Amino acid sequence: MKVVVGLGNPGTQYAQTRHNVGWLVVDEVARRAGAEWRKEGKDALLTEVRLGTEKVVLVKPQTFMNTSGRAVAPLVAFYKLEGTDLLAVQDDLDSPFGLLKVRMGGRHGGQNGVRDIIRLLGHDAFARLKIGISRPPAGWEVSDWVLSRWRPEEAATLAELVRLGADAVGVWATAGLADVQLQFNGTDLRPAPAPSPSAEQQGAGDVPTPLS
Repeated sequence: MKVVVGLGNPGTQYAQTRHNVGWLVVDEVARRAGAEWRKEGKDALLTEVRLGTEKVVLVKPQTFMNTSGRAVAPLVAFYKLEGTDLLAVQDDLDSPFGLLKVRMGGRHGGQNGVRDIIRLLGHDAFARLKIGISRPPAGWEVSDWVLSRWRPEEAATLAELVRLGADAVGVWATAGLADVQLQFNGTDLRPAPAPSPSAEQQGAGDVPTPLS
């Protein structure tokens, strides 16, 4: 038994915001399995899927981001899970949009959902799938940026991130942390920078002056 928590905020107004990318990933895992969400008490939406031979509970907290631990900690206690059986799928301000990271444990890095899960579990020894959303542009507050909607030009990269995130959840559940890190850690969908022209290329267009 494993639990995968997609971090986000409930409500249609937040559905397509950067802070809810964790929800998009677990929604994709559920969609592939043909699973339907059900309300579990007042604090979570749950669904169960089979990934390989592993039973996995997908969770979308209904507590709002800053109190995500209120939905997660009771499930960990109920299923008597070890930290290695819990994966949080989260947005990551400190990674550029297009970058995936997988890690085990460590600090919350300012992600308030992870912060609250750590607080209520009493430890940080659980896995995280971190999806980069970049730091806010100049003039933006962090709170406004994470609650902003994806731009149309980001749609294709976002769809690919969600697809790869769902793939990563499957590998984590069936093969474990080392395999998912090997396959997905550092996946970077940003376009490659244009190469700077070499000295020869720079001079290739020069026309020699004829000698008189």
